[in-house]
Amino acid sequence: MIQLTEIKKTFNPGTINEKLALDGVSLTMEEGDFLTVIGGNGAGKSTMLNAIAGTWPVDEGSIVIDGENVTGLSEYRRAKYLGRVFQDPMTGTAADMQIDENLALANRRGKSRGLAWGITKSEREFYHEALKELNLGLEDRMTTKVGLLSGGQRQALTLLMATLQKPKVLLLDEHTAALDPKTARTVLETTERLVSEHNLTTLMVTHNMRDAIHYGNRIIMMNEGKIILDISGEEKKNLTIEDLLHKFEEVSGEEFTNDQAILSK
Repeated sequence: MIQLTEIKKTFNPGTINEKLALDGVSLTMEEGDFLTVIGGNGAGKSTMLNAIAGTWPVDEGSIVIDGENVTGLSEYRRAKYLGRVFQDPMTGTAADMQIDENLALANRRGKSRGLAWGITKSEREFYHEALKELNLGLEDRMTTKVGLLSGGQRQALTLLMATLQKPKVLLLDEHTAALDPKTARTVLETTERLVSEHNLTTLMVTHNMRDAIHYGNRIIMMNEGKIILDISGEEKKNLTIEDLLHKFEEVSGEEFTNDQAILSK
């Protein structure tokens, strides 16, 4: 479903601020893979997600999604393949619009639209049932402006919006980092359920080692713009934080120093 081949990206080339962000990253994901990405600050995690999303062009390499080479496609042309949830709960929704209107925008993405905006009865019933699955009571507040929701409620809604059209690839960029631990757990459980129900190919960047180990069927660790560990199957199921830290030190020759990732619960 995803094939990255020797992706390279340098920011501010030729200046004092030159930064090699991706250094020949290659990655293959099969349909239905749920891959978690861990690494220190500046390791290249979010940069890799942005490369897939087409936020900016890569310097070298190719990006293939579901058999189509999208390397040269702009971000908006690539959007039809992707669902995305950002770290900031305010990013993925329109605050001045109602819950049902936000869902309608997401559901109609890529479809031909006439001049009529009104939400049909069948659409409203569909959104009601979808919201019910979140277990947040939002199905009874569909005409509430999204700006009145809590951060966790908005992030859960964004997640639902990102998966309504069953995207080829779901990109989650530290989508629980701004939430309190209890709310983050709820959003992660919702994520796991939606990914499983729809067999979504998912790439989840996280700063939390426990979450990286617990969720998904495969984990990769990045360092200095490279993938240095790729663990799946039984090895991942039996993995501990101590194992992961040891493997990192073994492969990179240095200690993992991102305290936030080590200590997060």
